[in-house]
Amino acid sequence: MADKEKLYETLGELLFVIAKADGIIQNEERDSLNELLKNHAWASEIKWSFNYEESKQSSVEETYNKVINFCHSYGPTPEYNEFIDAMKFVAASSQGIDQDESEIINSFSSDLIERFQKDMDKLMG
Repeated sequence: MADKEKLYETLGELLFVIAKADGIIQNEERDSLNELLKNHAWASEIKWSFNYEESKQSSVEETYNKVINFCHSYGPTPEYNEFIDAMKFVAASSQGIDQDESEIINSFSSDLIERFQKDMDKLMG
């Protein structure tokens, strides 16, 4: 499997985490996911992993940890900005971004920035 393909499957997992953050995936979140992916080059991979996590009834915490671990091993990439925008788009679709969703979005950003800063410090030190 190509690394980029796995990266976008990870986005599907991350969008599952955001949609499920409040305990249930709303129809508005599904609709916004479909809208977001309408012309996306990796739409089938993203949807596949979203649906897979949902069918497994995966926990938000386990899935989030799996995403972060993959992103740490993948390393820095500009696609993470797209991931954050996608999370905000899906989260905002159902009565705005709630506290749980906001915490996940902020956590994703800070977890990656913190990790990559430590990696840079090691390289520079």
